[in-house]
Amino acid sequence: VQLVESGGGSVQPGGSLRLSCAISGFTSGAHAIGWFRQAPGKEREGVASICTGDGRRYIEDTMKGRVTISSDNAKNTVYLQMNSLKPEDTAVYLCAADSRCHHMIHSIIYPTTTLNNWGQGTEVTVSS
Repeated sequence: VQLVESGGGSVQPGGSLRLSCAISGFTSGAHAIGWFRQAPGKEREGVASICTGDGRRYIEDTMKGRVTISSDNAKNTVYLQMNSLKPEDTAVYLCAADSRCHHMIHSIIYPTTTLNNWGQGTEVTVSS
């Protein structure tokens, strides 16, 4: 599975961004896609996940109300819409793939869980 993130950039506090995770290769190994983020000097955090088959979603509590995750299976792309962005949202955002939906949800909750398929990340900077 190959994953390529895009859509990052610089935005002012209160702004919005939509990140994309394009999936290619062994797509049957990507039944679940998760978004994570890692800020400089901080541990990786889970943000949200989606099961591309049934659309089941999980959003980390700290992100609820500001983040939505969706998928376009025809385009093999998963999106992360982020609104009301804050400076503390500044991080590199990465998507990951797994064949197991429950494992991806577990990984969002416990982000040190091992996942084998990662994109290279896209940088988000929130600053005035």
